[in-house]
Amino acid sequence: MIYFFDVMSRAFFLLLGLGLLGFQQPPRTAVSTKPNVLVVLCDDLNDMVETLGGHPQAQTPNLRRLMRRGVTFTNAHANNPVCSPSRASLWSGLYPHTTGFYGFRQDQYVWRENPVLKTSVTLFEQFKRNGYAVFGTGKIFHHDKPAYPLFTDEGSASRFGVPLDYGPFASNGKTNVAHPVMREPYRRTPFESFAPLSEVPSVPPDASGAPGYRGWKAGGNPFRYVSETDRDPMADEQSAAWAGEVLRQPHTRPFLLTVGFIRPHTPLHAPKRFFDRFPLEKIQLAPYLENDRADCAKILSVFDTTDAAVRVASTKFARLREAYGGLEGARRHLQAYLACVAYLDEQLGKILDALDQSPYASNTVVVFTSDHGFHLGEKDWVYKQTVWERSTRVPLVVVAPGISRAGERCGRPVALIDVYPTLVDLAGLPAQPNAAGNGRNLDGHSLHPLLLSPQRGTWAGPPVALSCISGTKPLGENEPGRAADQHFTVRSERYRYTRCSNGEEELYDHRTDPNEWRNLAADRRYRAAKAELKRHLLRMTGQANLGEN
Repeated sequence: MIYFFDVMSRAFFLLLGLGLLGFQQPPRTAVSTKPNVLVVLCDDLNDMVETLGGHPQAQTPNLRRLMRRGVTFTNAHANNPVCSPSRASLWSGLYPHTTGFYGFRQDQYVWRENPVLKTSVTLFEQFKRNGYAVFGTGKIFHHDKPAYPLFTDEGSASRFGVPLDYGPFASNGKTNVAHPVMREPYRRTPFESFAPLSEVPSVPPDASGAPGYRGWKAGGNPFRYVSETDRDPMADEQSAAWAGEVLRQPHTRPFLLTVGFIRPHTPLHAPKRFFDRFPLEKIQLAPYLENDRADCAKILSVFDTTDAAVRVASTKFARLREAYGGLEGARRHLQAYLACVAYLDEQLGKILDALDQSPYASNTVVVFTSDHGFHLGEKDWVYKQTVWERSTRVPLVVVAPGISRAGERCGRPVALIDVYPTLVDLAGLPAQPNAAGNGRNLDGHSLHPLLLSPQRGTWAGPPVALSCISGTKPLGENEPGRAADQHFTVRSERYRYTRCSNGEEELYDHRTDPNEWRNLAADRRYRAAKAELKRHLLRMTGQANLGEN
């Protein structure tokens, strides 16, 4: 099978290599029989990007530029809308219910001790074992420590770039604090802050002995800010620059380059010029329904959980409304989110420029996505970690030169679990990387057929995308969780069906209710649709013995 070029593509590149088309001949060291791979992974980026319909004021021209080159999957979803388990699934190719990895407490520092994951080959390891140089920068795992051994092993051409850094933050001279412009009772944690970099924090001394501090801090160090044009670069700017340098260098072997951007993860800080693009008085609020959770599953509406992060988040929207009076707080928060998305898009543009100017542009597969979505008031919620659309849905764009249809869109339900098998397929690598160690087969399926034919392609994947969040049972550090204790949801082309750990259900018809405002689980008119989706969910999670009542 020809994995990357069809016959015509081979002819084109032969002419290109001979210089017969008038283009500058690339260095001989850049020639490879296998495609290079560039993965750009964002954090907390929902569907509020251009052309996905998430928000009409989103400004993402560089992402739109990438979309014109490949296939945009408009119904793509995270398998767990939480940083740690989402990235564990993405890089291992295994569902959370396969690994038992569901929550924050199962920290990425020790995720390789997981009984399933420790016998699994990461995407990076699979490419390295098959002759690729692997490069990474920024937030790839939930923490950066697990990444270092994968990219910096002795004697390897691989290496790691910019450490993970969520900053800059306000500081009290001892530790990070909420930005002083935040109002009470919303003002609680450093990560809840939103403000342009030009609003340099000034924190006074306090009774606890903190000396007070004026200025920003990042990575525990002072972050220099004099003006918009005279300041330290943020971590995402550093990662974009580092990735650009990798793309400009000669390579003697094919490479996998992964760029992990932080934004639009909180705190929502970015240069002021991005805030200026979205005047506060013109901000259009995200679709919002008062008492949106009134007909939701009770266990979801009250967020009955042992997860401390979720308990804090469950009051976040209410505190935001109280602090700023009504929905004004939501408007300010949305402005900051849109600003950070625009900032992120600019960094993406720098990488695309570097790729276009490199000798690798015509032989590089590009994947752009996010680890999960983010609520901005929908369901009275400002956070991720829910089984609703705004939390699970992510942008997913795949550009595979010679394969993917340019500027096409695919509405089939797919998930991040499908990225790993897609990339090994496009690169012509072994499809089951865990076979030698008697590990699990990859859970996802290659999107290759859908890249060739986005509308009518026949692929091996299921007719639904599966996501989940941890339930009410406490999860210890790296303690595998049981599928029966979690909340699962499946998204088809038309519906979302959710089954909670206590048996409660939700059903939404996206054809008539894209905001998921009306729970139809008890509506007899949808009984057949619910039963079919339930069968998929129980079968995919290994819970078919629970029956179909």
